Amino acid sequence: MTDTIEIRWHGRGGQGAKTAALLLADVAFSTGKYVQGFPEYGPERMGAPITAFNRISDRDIRVHSNIYYPDYVAVVDETLLHTVDVTAGLKSEGAIIVNTARTADEIRPALRGYEGRVFTIDARAISEEALGKYFPNSPMLAAVVAVSEVMPKDVFLEEMEKSYQHKFARKPEVIEGNMKALRMTFEALEERRTA
Repeated sequence: MTDTIEIRWHGRGGQGAKTAALLLADVAFSTGKYVQGFPEYGPERMGAPITAFNRISDRDIRVHSNIYYPDYVAVVDETLLHTVDVTAGLKSEGAIIVNTARTADEIRPALRGYEGRVFTIDARAISEEALGKYFPNSPMLAAVVAVSEVMPKDVFLEEMEKSYQHKFARKPEVIEGNMKALRMTFEALEERRTA
């Protein structure tokens, strides 16, 4: 399945990693892709490490297992770098995206020798500015799309706005804040690429 992009999410219960994986699957599906978005269930409690997965393809997906050799890894909580082998199986031509205020060079020593691309995004700062609270899943979702290029930015933003309008029809301020968080993430990553 070389035309399939596989993504593994690492987070803690309550941070929205599972929700981000499901949103990505919904949005990719709405663009005509074949998708899977699912969590790995373990001890379900707030703050416990969780893993979620995405497969996105132009062809029918026939494998139904966890993802052991992902193209991309998203780490929603940087404290997991010290307790979970987040780079296990990560393809060297792929990338890891970590929610942190630190630079890629600063966190690279915690990545157990991973030599591929490393991206960092301060999802806390973005979500607090855009939403007034710490919800890292929207910035991390945008970061995964920006880094993986699984779909064009404009298509992603348009489909996410439709998704948010459906989910938060009675809360327009939530839609506005989440859309701002998505745009801010793309801008932050574009600035780092050109810096």
